[in-house]
Amino acid sequence: MKELIKALTEAFGPSGYEDAVRELIKARIAGHADQVRTDALGNLIALKKGRPQNGVPSRRIMLTAHMDEIGVIISHVDDKGFLRFSNIGGVFPIGLVGSRVVFADGSIGVIGRERPESPTEFPTMEKMYIDTGAPDKQHQTHKVGDVAAFTRPFVDQGQRLVAKAFDDRIACAVLVQTLLELPTSPHDAYFVFTVQEEVGLRGATTSAFSIEPDVAIAVDVTTTGDTPEAWPMAVSLGAGPAIKVKDRGMLAHVGVKTWMAKTAEKLGMPYQFEVLEAGSTDAMAIQTSRAGVAAGVLSIPSRYTHSPSEMVDYGDVQDSVKLLLGLLSGSVEI
Repeated sequence: MKELIKALTEAFGPSGYEDAVRELIKARIAGHADQVRTDALGNLIALKKGRPQNGVPSRRIMLTAHMDEIGVIISHVDDKGFLRFSNIGGVFPIGLVGSRVVFADGSIGVIGRERPESPTEFPTMEKMYIDTGAPDKQHQTHKVGDVAAFTRPFVDQGQRLVAKAFDDRIACAVLVQTLLELPTSPHDAYFVFTVQEEVGLRGATTSAFSIEPDVAIAVDVTTTGDTPEAWPMAVSLGAGPAIKVKDRGMLAHVGVKTWMAKTAEKLGMPYQFEVLEAGSTDAMAIQTSRAGVAAGVLSIPSRYTHSPSEMVDYGDVQDSVKLLLGLLSGSVEI
């Protein structure tokens, strides 16, 4: 599974430009779903049809993971060829200086900063630029509207993994692996790889409307409270997948939350409950689609989220696959 994670995290895919990620996933799941389609917005939707089982009511279950990552977009090119930029999604300026970005054509730029007025001045994107090495505007090959993503290699430290774009490529890997390992299910399982989550949950909004699921589970990352002087939060790396209770955008469906927890207990696997004070997931859009959907979230603990170097625990990742397989294999008890 680590080779899959490496390929997904190193792929280029800022919001609205998820094509390379989608093609990677399509190739991996080929032959493992009954139907695979791409909708008008770019969501990749794979259906594995249910097989009837005595005494188990069939449900339409939607699982989502978003393919997009945060990035930057060029807003101005000055006479010396330096590129001013704006953010795509939640980019934190404090960690940008010296970071490298990659454009769709594979070219690299370095983020620099104007001289601060004082040593304690907080860095802002308005005073930053991308240096591609072009000597002037005439020789600059990039233009206003071009997008770039942060670039970092995947690092395997055994139990701990480090990469850019674990938000949310690690969940994409979990969904792919679940689909590959799922033998049969009494339910119609829709594996949905969504677009443009980082800029407004747009892919989840449209795909949920078309699928009209009975139950939905978004798979995403969540922050942790286990680093020095961290904001208090009862989620730790290596303590198992987190089952969301609440975040800034949604209250998880109580029945779905309880069903997930009971399934984890039956499987004898660790899990945590998550209350996230900032941010939300695809489930926020899904739960209010059409007449409403019973929606929950399976969260993968991640340190340094929305930075170019995020960290997850491989055991948490494997247990996330285990929990999804358990949920899809039995009755939906909500």
